[in-house]
Amino acid sequence: MSTYPRWTYYPTRDPAPEWVTDIVGAVAQVQGELDSAKVRSLTSDRALSILRPGLEVVGFRIETGKAAADRITLPVLFGEQGLPRVRYDVDGVHDELGVLLEVEAGRGARGNAVYRDLVRTSLIVNARFLALGVMQEYHHKSSGKPIIVRSYDDAKDQIDAIYASQRLRLPFAGVLLFGY
Repeated sequence: MSTYPRWTYYPTRDPAPEWVTDIVGAVAQVQGELDSAKVRSLTSDRALSILRPGLEVVGFRIETGKAAADRITLPVLFGEQGLPRVRYDVDGVHDELGVLLEVEAGRGARGNAVYRDLVRTSLIVNARFLALGVMQEYHHKSSGKPIIVRSYDDAKDQIDAIYASQRLRLPFAGVLLFGY
């Protein structure tokens, strides 16, 4: 497939909302810096920094670093005096639309990050949609041999299974999976 980036919107019975075009367009604009089939050694932080300008233009707040002031922390549970008691960090959020953004790199290919992102973001207050970015390809070596992990395809299989089985119902109005 030659279209960049690859993406799928769930549930597949619904047309993709307009904000999907904004995210896909922001990813396409930086293909030369971000295309994991060609660019090596991308980390999720690097991918997010490349995507930040284009996503901010369309209304997203994006994490700018790992210091507390740079992170985006959203409430999950509230405690005494109505103060947030449990919070989770996200890579980005479009507050008006309720779209949460998570971008994964190599760890996402093999570390169950897709499942973690689905569960954690489903618990965040006012999360209506999840936009999940994963590498199209993750290149690494095992015992000196080059390995290519098709992260997007693996994540798509996982999310396809969730939606097809209907045993696990996600609380989102929709999920965008995109492969960068």
